[in-house]
Amino acid sequence: MLENKGHPNRLGIWGWLGGGKWGLERYLYTLHRLTGLGLLFYFLLHIFVTSARAFGPEAWATSMGTVSGPLFVVGEFLVFCAFAFHAFNGVRLGLIELGFAIGNPIEPVYPYRTSVHEQRPLAIVMMVLAGLVVLAGGLDFFILH
Repeated sequence: MLENKGHPNRLGIWGWLGGGKWGLERYLYTLHRLTGLGLLFYFLLHIFVTSARAFGPEAWATSMGTVSGPLFVVGEFLVFCAFAFHAFNGVRLGLIELGFAIGNPIEPVYPYRTSVHEQRPLAIVMMVLAGLVVLAGGLDFFILH
């Protein structure tokens, strides 16, 4: 049995989702987790629906008939939005993990500086880019299509 060594996890699932101070980065963290789970759910649903093709043309037509209509177009757009956010936030997280956008190391003298001030501009740029991709996708989904 594992010991907590005096640091019990009192937050449980809430600690996994959110926990900690709520700033821009924490909202991005939570939304990244939720969109990842949503994309996983969509992927499994997509495999289930497209597997009907293996059972013949009638099964395929029935399967595609159940997932068509204006409600599903909105659902597909939400999946696209989740993908755009998740992709751009993933690039941001990858750049941070590789050491970009965290600033140069400084001597730890009070008052301590965090790298949040260095990371926030990258977060804002990435979310603006994700927003532009979502706008372009919305144009394609609803106006040009």
